[in-house]
Amino acid sequence: ALAHGEGEREESLRFLGFVLLLDPPRPEVLEAVRRVQEAGVRVVMVTGDHPATALAIARQVGIPAEVVATGEEIAELSDEELLEVDVFARVRPEDKLRIVAALQKAGEVVAMTGDGVNDAPALKRADVGVAMGLRGSDVSREVADLVLLDDNFATIVAAIEEGRNIYENIQKFIRFLFSTNLSEVLVVAIGMVFAALLNLRDAAGHLLLPLTAAQILWINLVTDGLPALALALDQNPGVLRSPPRPKEAPLLDRISLRFVLITGSVKAGVALAILAVFPGWLGLEAARSATFHFMAIGQLFFAYAARHTHLIPLPNPYLHGAVALGILVQLLLGLLAPQFVEGVALPLWGWGVILGLALLAWLMAEGVDRWLWRKEARP
Repeated sequence: ALAHGEGEREESLRFLGFVLLLDPPRPEVLEAVRRVQEAGVRVVMVTGDHPATALAIARQVGIPAEVVATGEEIAELSDEELLEVDVFARVRPEDKLRIVAALQKAGEVVAMTGDGVNDAPALKRADVGVAMGLRGSDVSREVADLVLLDDNFATIVAAIEEGRNIYENIQKFIRFLFSTNLSEVLVVAIGMVFAALLNLRDAAGHLLLPLTAAQILWINLVTDGLPALALALDQNPGVLRSPPRPKEAPLLDRISLRFVLITGSVKAGVALAILAVFPGWLGLEAARSATFHFMAIGQLFFAYAARHTHLIPLPNPYLHGAVALGILVQLLLGLLAPQFVEGVALPLWGWGVILGLALLAWLMAEGVDRWLWRKEARP
């Protein structure tokens, strides 16, 4: 309130009016709250301000709040009743700690933001403590897990989106490597058994293995590495529209495990068919070389099948480049220096059959992938 009077004594003052101080939310907060709610994240306001102020700000930023619980009321509420409140006002440090504990007790993963010394206990207790970097106290920054350099709530939303994107790409990486490596294991194991039963020997008299050690090393280092790294650069729009995963969910989930087992077995089956048919056309050594080239090129194509989930990723030029470079290197190896990996040269028609079978295995893997995700999406 403003008033005017003569002299320095506060007597006989004439009222002039009120001055209202406003600290509005940032313009981007409304959109950030909407996006994070779409992601299945619940936003709860915990403040020391007046209840009316807290409720007004909550409604401005899109928090669906009808009731405000004050610090005095919190002590009378049970943990179950606390879960139903979206706005808390006039809270004390111990109230914040109890709110975090109640949410965690209900199985929620809690992220707590704060900037003062009184926020430190709750920041420490939360699963993810987020402190303000510009106006936060030293104590809050010290106990927090994350520090926002711009003190902006929208940055938290961007971090959630980036975290989910990384998780999606890790799952793609695992699906790709596990499915292709499973096919290698099956080919070597089953091929070795049949070689022993049929007494197949190489020129030196040793048991004819489907793949030599040098060939397996080449596949793991050359054709595995670049596509796997490129998958880490995938962008997955719409990742925030998916519900949060349970914190106990395995990284290799059920649908990914099915993808690995089915596609890995399909690729191994095609490779074993090459081992069975090609010896009659080109001989045992050429059949092993053909199997090696099929495994390597098919591995590159499988990166595309492994990246498709219920989300449709954006085109990845790095993956295209990695696959194209891998195929080029494989062709140069087979045509110019097959002896480098203990192989033999193949005729051009043999290369055509290998590329055709690699594309067929890829299309089969794509079909399996889409079938699995459609099956998962059914109610």
